[in-house]
Amino acid sequence: MTLSRRKQKRLGALTAAALAVASVSALAVNTAGAQETPDGGDIAQAKVDNPYEGAQVYVNPQWSARAAAEPGGDAIADQPTGVWLDRISAIEGNDSPTTGSMGVRDHLDEAIAQGADVIQFVIYNLPGRDCAALASNGELPAGAIDRYKSEYIDPIVEIQSDPAYAGIRIVNVIEIDSLPNLVTNVSPRPTATPNCDTMKSNGNYVDGVSYAAAELGALPNTYQYLDAGHHGWIGWGDTNPEYDNFHASAALFGSLIGENGMTADHVNGFITNTANYSALEEPYWEVDQVVGGQAINQNPNVKWVDWNDFNGEIDFSTAFRDELVANGFNSDIGMLIDTSRNGWGGDYRPTGASTSTDPVTFVDDSRIDQRFQKGNWCNQAGAGLGERPQVAPEAGIDAYVWIKPPGESDGASEEIPNDEGKGFDQMCDPAYEGNIRNGFNMSGARGEMPLSGHWSSEQFAELLANAYPPVN
Repeated sequence: MTLSRRKQKRLGALTAAALAVASVSALAVNTAGAQETPDGGDIAQAKVDNPYEGAQVYVNPQWSARAAAEPGGDAIADQPTGVWLDRISAIEGNDSPTTGSMGVRDHLDEAIAQGADVIQFVIYNLPGRDCAALASNGELPAGAIDRYKSEYIDPIVEIQSDPAYAGIRIVNVIEIDSLPNLVTNVSPRPTATPNCDTMKSNGNYVDGVSYAAAELGALPNTYQYLDAGHHGWIGWGDTNPEYDNFHASAALFGSLIGENGMTADHVNGFITNTANYSALEEPYWEVDQVVGGQAINQNPNVKWVDWNDFNGEIDFSTAFRDELVANGFNSDIGMLIDTSRNGWGGDYRPTGASTSTDPVTFVDDSRIDQRFQKGNWCNQAGAGLGERPQVAPEAGIDAYVWIKPPGESDGASEEIPNDEGKGFDQMCDPAYEGNIRNGFNMSGARGEMPLSGHWSSEQFAELLANAYPPVN
């Protein structure tokens, strides 16, 4: 599907800057659709199929101020981004000089003040967090599941259940970089890590995610989206079943149903490409296109594809949605795609397909994703802002969202002592020549980057410059 064809399918899709609340009938209704009681308070609204439909989405004033302070940043400072709850202290708000934050209640109060209908939180503090990387490790050790439940999830549930917030649709993106690791980075796979083996053995990822989904999902105005990796992580299935992780990951998600009382009704959908760089689609080539007498995804020399069934997030997300439904989730689940850094514009963006008959040259000269390898995830040099947040851009996709706030680092490019539990990962070092998980390619990371979640003016400027669609 070409870019222009995709745009044709978006008739009526709304940019975040123009999101408007739909008019309502004779019932006295506030901007989120909650009926008003006689004393002016809100009562819970009915669940809707797509929480983003007809909604004004909350703009985090802290991110907005940082963006607006950068040259040209005021052009996107009004975009909604995710609010990351990456430590217990983030619930009430911490006083870090670089990442000091409003607490959950502060953000919800501000959402009411903005007249917002939807607010997006990232639930991100599992014990043994991100077992295949170090840059985003967290504060809780592998065995601290009880603390995760009682000191992290339960207080968030208590705040989100406050009747004062009954009129706001609360989207919770639950635990990125967690469950797919239990498929791809565990023994006997060659990509296994000891930490991921530990998390599979102790069951705390499954326990934690299902508990979070069940407890948060029991609230009448919340919408839970579980993280489902991206096509460059779990896109291997039918083309190379020996290394299947597509079907295996969907089956793992399905196994959560029944754990901690979690039902399919507690999960409104899934999100892909969170804080990642995978393109929505490659407009100039198809993954199964025949070049040089052989389908690209059947050619062992084309390392960029490497037998993957997909070459973009749209096809992956819609196919994975069908697979999740086949594994027990409701047929009306929706997908989100994080487009905050997957635009890949700039001078190097191709304008058409290569004419080469060599499949390796054809793919490298035709692809818009300029990473060395699609497993590279840390502060990728040359990246740009992607599609602006918008509602229902494709069938089965609830929204394009900016869950990762542009300008916030993925991880430090060198070791930095800190009290946030974040380690140094070599994949954030520009000089690192890779490992088995990225095919021993260069990391592609930017240099001089701060800890994950901390602000980088240099990265923000690059994202603006390479935005696609361009920022006007």
